[in-house]
Amino acid sequence: MNGRGTVGFVGLGNMGGVLASNLVRSGFEVVAYDAAGPARTPPGARWAQGPADVARAADTVVLSLPDGEVCAQVVRELAGTRDRRVTHVVDTSTVGVTAARQLAAMQLAYVDAPVSGGIAGARNRTLMVMYAGPDADCAHVEPVLAGLSDRRRRVGDRPGQAQALKLANNFLSATALAATSEAVAFGQAAGLDMAVMLDVLNASSGRSGATADKFPDEVLTGRYAAGFSNTLMAKDVRLYLREVGRLGGAAAVASVMETVWQAFSAAEPGADFTRIYPFVADG
Repeated sequence: MNGRGTVGFVGLGNMGGVLASNLVRSGFEVVAYDAAGPARTPPGARWAQGPADVARAADTVVLSLPDGEVCAQVVRELAGTRDRRVTHVVDTSTVGVTAARQLAAMQLAYVDAPVSGGIAGARNRTLMVMYAGPDADCAHVEPVLAGLSDRRRRVGDRPGQAQALKLANNFLSATALAATSEAVAFGQAAGLDMAVMLDVLNASSGRSGATADKFPDEVLTGRYAAGFSNTLMAKDVRLYLREVGRLGGAAAVASVMETVWQAFSAAEPGADFTRIYPFVADG
């Protein structure tokens, strides 16, 4: 038994596996489950047979799952487990405002805690964990949040508020990446070198996360391995647009971005999201 107690973890995909490993390295005993099977269990974690076993092992369970529907299925199973120990859920998934509010009504204390910064950020503990929930719930899970990353910010006192910020962030990220793809393709058509363009853009007003990070690391190198799929980005842009419609706001740019990302996702399902550059350039 590690000194900091036991944490449950459900969802060991690209991001979840790294976050679970961070908890292990932070001194927690981690009891983990993934629908794909035990092969994804990080070193030092203990495999569970299902969410019910996780619910019996830990009072706080972290989720890293693809969407709100899957999260709801897991939370229902956690809450309905006989002799469960779990009382709190930390949800690092991107599920949207509406789903987070619904999940918060499912018997367990729910802290809305989506993350941003990519797989590299998770490994380096520079990932931003934005979280929202009542004072007592956030205080209870703070040691677990600290185990996930060194960068954390409470953004509100109601579940759904962190989701709103995460969707706004991903909308901006999606927009910058698509717009930068068009701009770089234009420059190359005019005979400019991509590396020169990026150097100048990053010293100018066109600088963004796309020009400073995604293009130098993934596009210029031809790696296209940021670890986040176009399918998930298309889902997040669609969620953003849906929530804007529910809350009543401007969506002219978001409507265009949804069309672009849905087209890219349909053309190359599951591709790394940085591959939007060749998709746009070859368009």
